[in-house]
Amino acid sequence: MAEDIDAAQPVGTDVLDRTPMRDEEGQLRHEFVEGITRAIHAADRPLLCEVVAELHEADLGDLIEALAPEDRVSLVEITGADFDFSALNEVDETVREEILEELEPETVAEGVRELESDDAVELLESLDEEDQEEILEKLPAAEREDIERSLLYPENSAGRRMQTEFIAVPPSWTVGQAIDYMRDTPDLPERFYEIYVVDADKHWLGAVSLDALLRARRPVPITELVDEDRRRVSALEDQEEVARMFGKYNLVAAPVVDTTDHLVGVITIDDVVDVIEEEADEDLKALGGVTSDEELSDTVWTIARGRFNWLLVNLATAFLASSVLGLFEGQLEKMVALAVLAPIVASQGGNAATQTMTVAVRALATRELGSFNAMRVVLRETTVGLVNGLAFAIITGIAAVAWFKIPGLGIVIGLAIVCNLVAGALGGILIPIVLDRVRVDPAVASGTFVTTVTDVVGFFSFLGIATLWFGLN
Repeated sequence: MAEDIDAAQPVGTDVLDRTPMRDEEGQLRHEFVEGITRAIHAADRPLLCEVVAELHEADLGDLIEALAPEDRVSLVEITGADFDFSALNEVDETVREEILEELEPETVAEGVRELESDDAVELLESLDEEDQEEILEKLPAAEREDIERSLLYPENSAGRRMQTEFIAVPPSWTVGQAIDYMRDTPDLPERFYEIYVVDADKHWLGAVSLDALLRARRPVPITELVDEDRRRVSALEDQEEVARMFGKYNLVAAPVVDTTDHLVGVITIDDVVDVIEEEADEDLKALGGVTSDEELSDTVWTIARGRFNWLLVNLATAFLASSVLGLFEGQLEKMVALAVLAPIVASQGGNAATQTMTVAVRALATRELGSFNAMRVVLRETTVGLVNGLAFAIITGIAAVAWFKIPGLGIVIGLAIVCNLVAGALGGILIPIVLDRVRVDPAVASGTFVTTVTDVVGFFSFLGIATLWFGLN
C-alpha cells in the first residue's frame, strides 16, 4: 500500500509523466498514488507543487482521499500557498475535518483567503464554533465579517450556499460605464453571468444579463435593460427549494436578498448541482436507514452507532409482525405448508410496497405529488396493486398446488397475495403522504412502516383465509 512505500526511493517528474492519473474506467491509478506518496515522503516540493497546480480541485480531492491520513496533511504543508483549499470541499467530511484539525489555524486562514465566500463557508461550517473562531481571527476584518454573516444563516439555507462576491451598479449608469467598471476592477468574481442594479441603500432593483449588456450600445441607460421581474431567492429559503426553482425555470444564477430586500449574494448553477447531489445522496441513504452524514471514510464504531437506532426500530416492528404468526400457532402446527408459504406472501407485498414507496417519496421530494393530485395517484397505485395481485395470485396459486398437492391451497394463497399487494400499494403511497403532512421526512421513516404493514397484512390475510377455508381449529 501507499504508506509502505520506501521514502528513499527516487522521485522524478518523468515517472509521473508516464503514469496517467486515471485508468480507462476513470479510477485513480495505484502507480500514480504511489508516485505522489514517494514525493511526499521525500518532501519534493517542486514536483508536488507542479502536480497540485495541474490538477482540477475535484481530481485533487480524489487524490487526497486515496492518500494515507498522515500523507494528506503533509501534502498540504509541503505545497503551502500552492495548495488549492477548494479541493478539501471535494472530500468526505470526515477526511476534511481530520486535515483541518491537524493544520495550523494560520495555514487554514491563508487557504480560506484564496477561496470564494461560498467555498470558504462550506469549508468551515463542519467545524465546531471554537475551531471556526480560531481560524476566522486570522482573517482580515472585511473577509471575516462576510464569512461570519453567512455562517449565521440556517444550515441548508440559501444564505449558506450563496457567494457574497457579485457585481452591483447604480441605476444612473449607462452600459458603457458598467462595462468600463468591469474592465477596470481587479477583484471581480471569478465567474458571473449577470450584473445587478441596486439603489444607494443596496436594495435590489433588477438584473441585467451579460448578453443583453454586450448587445447594447454604450450610451444606453442601464435601466432600459433591467429585468425587474428576475427571479430572486430569500437568504432564508431552503436550498432544496432553490435547486427546484433553478431546474423549473432553467436558471444559471439567482440573486439572494435578505428580509428587507437588500442584495446580499448570488447563487450559481455549480452550487445548485452540489445541492442536488447532496439531496439525492441523503434521500438514497435515508431509504436504506442510513444517516445522511455517513461517509466511506468513517470508522467502524461511527457507522455501527449511526445505524443502530434504526435497526432497533426495525427489530421492534419485526417482533410485531412475528406476533401475528403467534396468533395462528395451532394452524401452523397442523399444516406445515402454511409456514413455508407465509413468507412468500409477505415478501411479495413488501416488494410491491417498496416500488410504490420509492415513486411516492421521489414525487413528494420534487413536489410532483401534492393535495391537487393525491387522490388520483392513490387510486392509480391501488389499481396497479390489484392488477399485479391478480396476476401473481394465479402464478403463485398454481405453484403452491403443484408443490404441496393441496388444491385449496392455491385459492388461499392467491387471495392472500391479492390482499397484500393492494395493502402494499396503499401503504406505499399513503404512509409517505401522511409522514410528509406531519413534517417527517418520508424518505427516512417510510421503509420500516411500509414493511411492517405488508408483513402484518400478509401473514394475517394468508393464515386467516387458510383458517376459514380449511377450518383449522
